[in-house]
Amino acid sequence: MNWQTRVTDILNIRYPIIQGGLAYLAYSELAAAVSNAGGLGQITAMSLSSPEQLKAEIRKVKVLTNNPFGVNFAIGQHGRPFADFLQVAIDENVPVVSMTGGNPAPIFEQLKGTSIKTLVLVAARRQAMKAEQLGADAVMVVGQEGGGHLGRDDIGTMVLIPQVVDAVSIPVIASGGIGDGRGLMAALSLGAEGIEMGTRFIATKECVHAHEIYKQTLVEGTESDTVVIKRTLGAPARAIANTWTEKIIEIEGTKGDYDQLKDFISGTANKRYIYDGATNEGFAWAGQVMGLIKDVPAVAELFTRMIRDAEQIRAKWGK
Repeated sequence: MNWQTRVTDILNIRYPIIQGGLAYLAYSELAAAVSNAGGLGQITAMSLSSPEQLKAEIRKVKVLTNNPFGVNFAIGQHGRPFADFLQVAIDENVPVVSMTGGNPAPIFEQLKGTSIKTLVLVAARRQAMKAEQLGADAVMVVGQEGGGHLGRDDIGTMVLIPQVVDAVSIPVIASGGIGDGRGLMAALSLGAEGIEMGTRFIATKECVHAHEIYKQTLVEGTESDTVVIKRTLGAPARAIANTWTEKIIEIEGTKGDYDQLKDFISGTANKRYIYDGATNEGFAWAGQVMGLIKDVPAVAELFTRMIRDAEQIRAKWGK
């Protein structure tokens, strides 16, 4: 099957499969494994403590793969200045920069005059149109099934993707609820030209920073084992349901403000779960796709399986 789309052409990759930014988890080992398998791996920049750390991580990826990779900038979520981090990506000739959260305009301004390809994660048609106006090479569009931060409108991937495809001329990359070859083919059927996966890549051998308990929870859990937190802050996000998220929702239900929530939704609380496996002393992001995750394969094995299943579907369509 010919996997060439505008997304593979723009990013110079074999398969139109992109690994999400994954705060505190998307580092060189995972990024290189995804890129080596034919997709686009990414490093998460703003989870690192300094621009120097980002430079070191980028150079590790370059040792581990000769294929294109990206650096993700989660702007607006950490409240940290990102210009120095972005300059590192520019100086290191990173092929792709992706942006999630916040206003991406300053990133586009700083990238002017470079050959770096740009991807913007959006959760609404109007955001996609704005990203196109700013000059994005493609938009990654996440439906409400996704893990981590979502849109405010609770629109599912099946409805949102065609809306955005009809609204913009740049390629659309589907995200949210996708974890296998069936999801890949469904996304292409909706008019997308690639997919982004986050949660599915956490449950892989090369996501070395994720605690085994976290991975096993993704394997054993169902699509009903996630909840959306931070709605009252205007930043809804999907996480694994546990006693910690129950407390967050309880505070939100009593109209608790950011000061009352900040210790519960902090990066420190996130890391207690995902790094230490302290499942009731913090929280972990996950999408409803955890209901489709049954194992923890190597990334290359996951790609092989996805492409095989997708090609079997294509063969059925041909009949």
